Amino acid sequence: MTLLALPGPRARVPTLEVGTRALPFGNRAYIMGVVNVTPDSFSDGGEFFGPRAAIAHGQELARSGATLLDVGGESTRPGAAPVSLHEELQRVIPVVEGLAQTTEAWISVDTTKAEVARQAINAGAHIINDISAMRFDADMARVVADHQVGVVLMHTAGRPANMQDQIPEGDIVEEVISHLSQRVESALAAGIARHRIILDPGIGFGKSVDQNFRLIAELGRLRTLGCPVLLGTSRKSLIGAVTGRPPSQRLMGTAATVACGIMCGADIVRVHDVSEMVDVVQVTQALCQMPAGD
Repeated sequence: MTLLALPGPRARVPTLEVGTRALPFGNRAYIMGVVNVTPDSFSDGGEFFGPRAAIAHGQELARSGATLLDVGGESTRPGAAPVSLHEELQRVIPVVEGLAQTTEAWISVDTTKAEVARQAINAGAHIINDISAMRFDADMARVVADHQVGVVLMHTAGRPANMQDQIPEGDIVEEVISHLSQRVESALAAGIARHRIILDPGIGFGKSVDQNFRLIAELGRLRTLGCPVLLGTSRKSLIGAVTGRPPSQRLMGTAATVACGIMCGADIVRVHDVSEMVDVVQVTQALCQMPAGD
């Protein structure tokens, strides 16, 4: 049976393995639910700020169909101010502990700080989601390697406070592939196994609207680096640029990017509205698996 052709190459990637857990890629895409523990998130405005609310929210996302939960205690929106280590630990660790004890979901922690990563792993986290691709903290690679957990390496230009002032010129896809290829090699050299690496093109992080859409359309090229690809478009400004809608009204725009992203090569989609995106993912996968006509 011949399947409908997907845009770009869809290279095979290894199964994510952490401890006794395994997440195979190739036949389906997984949903990562966003659990923000910040008072200044661009998308939910601190609606779930505080451990009790964040844990309850994460539990609901897992019940709704999220295979992974991404816990973040520091906003990385453009222009965001940094958070101290002490404050980030206070926000994140109780939530990781609560979710690890009450759900079967893979727990990811969105941080660039090695100490937050270390304590989060000890609290039950399986993946470290580092927007800097382990560049901001020299100890991050050692922590990930020593604990043998998964890591998301993301492309970004600059830090959140100034990244929109450093938008790359030229071919954005080649820029992202080149950068992440170097970060993969650095991770491998640090002792991180390839089957524990996930790549993220960094939609909305130091890129123009056109560059963001180009990256979605050509995700298959990023997948050729031999690692699964995570796509995070949920409620982001590229959707607002097209629709004119604020973050709270970008559900349908997010759905469009999720569907197209999966068709183009995404293995994981990071979203806020999990129950709605379950349907989008299921229908998109059904379309991708339809046999081609004669």
